Amino acid sequence: MTDEASVQRELPLPFPELSGDLPLLPARMVNEYEYCPRLAYLEWVQGEWADSHDTVQGRHAHRRVDRPKGDLPPPDELEDTERLHARSITLSSNRLGLIAKLDLIEADDGRVVPVDYKKGKRPHVARGAYDPERVQLCVQGLILREHGYVCDEGVLYYAESRERVPVVFDDELISRTLSAINGLRLVAAGGRVPPPLEDSPKCPRCSLVGICLPDEVNFLNRAQTPPRPLAVGLDEALPLYVQANKAKVSKDGETLVVSIDDEPAARARLGEISQLVLQGNVYVTTPTLHELMRREVPIVWQSYGGWFLGYTAGMGHKNVELRTAQYRASFDEQVCLRLAKGWVAAKIHNQRVFLRRNWRGEEAPQAALDTLEHAEKAARRAASQAELLGIEGNAAAAYFGSFSYLIKSEQGGPNFAFDFHKRNRRPPADAVNALLSFAYATLTRACTIALVTSGFDPYRGFYHQPRYGRPSLALDLMEPFRPLIADSSVIQAINNGEVRPGDFVAAAGSVNLDESGRKRFLATIERRMSHEITHPLFGYKLSYRRLLDVQARLLGRHLLGEIPENPNLMTR
Repeated sequence: MTDEASVQRELPLPFPELSGDLPLLPARMVNEYEYCPRLAYLEWVQGEWADSHDTVQGRHAHRRVDRPKGDLPPPDELEDTERLHARSITLSSNRLGLIAKLDLIEADDGRVVPVDYKKGKRPHVARGAYDPERVQLCVQGLILREHGYVCDEGVLYYAESRERVPVVFDDELISRTLSAINGLRLVAAGGRVPPPLEDSPKCPRCSLVGICLPDEVNFLNRAQTPPRPLAVGLDEALPLYVQANKAKVSKDGETLVVSIDDEPAARARLGEISQLVLQGNVYVTTPTLHELMRREVPIVWQSYGGWFLGYTAGMGHKNVELRTAQYRASFDEQVCLRLAKGWVAAKIHNQRVFLRRNWRGEEAPQAALDTLEHAEKAARRAASQAELLGIEGNAAAAYFGSFSYLIKSEQGGPNFAFDFHKRNRRPPADAVNALLSFAYATLTRACTIALVTSGFDPYRGFYHQPRYGRPSLALDLMEPFRPLIADSSVIQAINNGEVRPGDFVAAAGSVNLDESGRKRFLATIERRMSHEITHPLFGYKLSYRRLLDVQARLLGRHLLGEIPENPNLMTR
């Protein structure tokens, strides 16, 4: 048998002509599929998107060609000698199931040439360009042929080096392009996300690396090479808090303006805002609402006392697959119990470490530490959620029973201004409980936003049962982070003097922070959210703010069957 005869030949498997409400496939997605099938699936099927330096530069390079100019006459009206330039032309083909926005179409002697603009310089590779770019250009050529035009080649124009690279649409490129088109269609119809690339040089520059988590998923499946620090190094936008009574938030170009009594009090750039958090009676103009919804920047509504009321967002996340997996799993008692045991055990573990690290008493709280250690082991063995609730309650009693010993004493005696005996809420009866309740409400809001931006429904939980208006899944996700973020912020604010006894208002058996104290305590919480830690599993550094997003993404990877367990953060 000859070598040629022994080669396994690939048979074309064309996707049938589109009908009904199936969407046309954008040419850019065929490029993404050729580059990385998983990237194309995340963007096209699950609706994921994130900007990076490269995507912003790409939009800048297209700013001129995105403005329509000139017309493309029908093929039978295109004269052999006619020369023309038409910009930003959108064409589609139902037979191929494709749609493309062509940056520039040049015509000469009856033939048309699509010109696709690319950022950066021309790569010095054998064919003058990388295969994904050549395939995307070929898609445009195929669509032009479907419309009856004569199109044998295209041009890739590299904006930075101002070079044109001709691309001939030969049989090899057309075959590769059709294979990519049919491959993406079949992968999308199959409804299963392709596996991540392994140790690929493509990943570090990918805009979706913090969503895809390729190294993390591979590591959790095989526990071999530790992940590269791909999920960090991002410029993080921060929440903008507005709590002044009757303040107004308006938009001025690319800036949000906060006004009090019609006088500007603060400004913030839209690109630097991750959330707009409104406490109490604050007015937001309609243009501001529209712009924030367009940018998918959530507006969080809280009561004047800090209780989380809800949020306003744009169209929301398109990842129906994830929500379907979430709902399906939430009705499976065994899945709910397994996830709940992980969250509760991680919280008890972190409570124990937090108690040990921050203890200010003369002797170590050995009895409380032993109780928490036993409770962590018992939580992992719990046979039902009712049993787990009892274990969690016993652990909380031991933890908060020792909480007062974490508070810095006044000179010559205990700190009576921040005296703490037990955890209570609704309403909080003392200053420490008021701080804890406020910190938990803030953490609930942060977890809700992390889940929403990941594609979850925050109101359908696994451990916390659904109740009207309660973000149950956010309460699930935040369990391991209560001691690490909320409790830590409370102890830091008290012991460092960032909140003082005069910052509280007591009325009708309830104690709450006043406006000045709330502002300073929010600064403490946000500083804690920005604090970087070394991830105990992955080994790289990232902030708690970023960690909440990573944990939400990993929960999604688990529910979609990509990783065997939901990895909870347990500090050392």
